[in-house]
Amino acid sequence: MNDEREDLIRRITETQRGLGRLFAQQRSSLFTSNLTMRQLKVIMLLSAQGSASGQELAAGLGVGLGTVTGIVDRLIAQGYVSRREDPHDRRVRRVELTAAGAALIADINNAGADQLRRIMEHLDTQTLRNLDQATRAIRAVADKLDSEPGA
Repeated sequence: MNDEREDLIRRITETQRGLGRLFAQQRSSLFTSNLTMRQLKVIMLLSAQGSASGQELAAGLGVGLGTVTGIVDRLIAQGYVSRREDPHDRRVRRVELTAAGAALIADINNAGADQLRRIMEHLDTQTLRNLDQATRAIRAVADKLDSEPGA
């Protein structure tokens, strides 16, 4: 990779980190909740998958089933998730987000989107066109890389 490309990638990455820090300064539900990192990971996994068994969560977190049980118990106590019997295998209990858990995820996602929209409203139309083209190109490459075997 040539020096100009490497410098551009470095500058873009630094800018993204700076935006991330700026966005994090806005107090959202993520920072006002009392969730541990593992609890947040469970909520994020459930948001992406819809529901999961304890074994699936343990694999996703890279921890043992006993650890997942404790995490899920605390999330149930906080009202973010619930357990139910798997309709296909009564021996398996599935964990899923409650309305409060889904609302937390929506609040976290919306906080960043709202802040980004506020920033973009101050950009001129040509800059927005360029940003649209660049973000679509990034998404296309990300989709392509994600669909490759072993991704």
